[in-house]
Amino acid sequence: MAAVCQPRRALVEIPAPQPKIAARMRRSYLEILSARLAPSPLPRGRNATANVKRGHSLDVWSGRIEEQCEKMDEHHHDPLSKQQLVQLIRSFILVEQSQEPRILASDLKYLQEDLQLKKANVYRSIPYSRLGSNRDAHCYRKAYPHLVAFKVSCQEWGQVLLRNKEWDAVLEHTLMAWRYTSELPQWDTANHNALREQCYGILAAHSLAAFQHHHPGPNRGRELLRRLNMAQLHSQSIVPCIQELQRILRCADDSSMDTK
Repeated sequence: MAAVCQPRRALVEIPAPQPKIAARMRRSYLEILSARLAPSPLPRGRNATANVKRGHSLDVWSGRIEEQCEKMDEHHHDPLSKQQLVQLIRSFILVEQSQEPRILASDLKYLQEDLQLKKANVYRSIPYSRLGSNRDAHCYRKAYPHLVAFKVSCQEWGQVLLRNKEWDAVLEHTLMAWRYTSELPQWDTANHNALREQCYGILAAHSLAAFQHHHPGPNRGRELLRRLNMAQLHSQSIVPCIQELQRILRCADDSSMDTK
């Protein structure tokens, strides 16, 4: 008896081939950032006004980011210069902030967490499985973008506090950021420690600007003077701030003696 041949059935149906994606398609920096900056639907209730302000502030930041990205897209075949790298990192820092800078800057705990994160990123970027020194030029190049991000964070948040005229918060932010700056790595090459000194100079300038508008009381002034003297152990950039605070305290003592 002849065997009956049954046709085999395909277990999996092969789909039709998909059209190929056009070659050399790349998303620009502007498209990526615009997707992240897309406004979310505003909830109803008490937070509606705050979200409107947030959307307005993000529009302002996105306008600046758009200018940076257009310049970088024109030269996308060239390696990034140091200035372009700083601009890009600054843009990313502004994008990742999910609230209005004025609201965030009033919370020093958030600023402390931001500095802690930036410092941790510096140490994470350093390769520790090397036979040689992990503070040489190779490791510095690995950590350089994160060092720049730390510097930009110190500068941007200090400027926000100064614009908000939160003078005492400026002094607290300076002393807090000064401590985190002192905990950054010490590099084998002296020139590689320039970013640390730049951070010290930026923070000292913020404190000096705050002292020009804010005269703390005697108790608060003595406390700040003690902490500034401790900060002097890390860098001499704080000396003008110490001299200015001493002058303010002397003037306060002279005025109290005149009233008596």
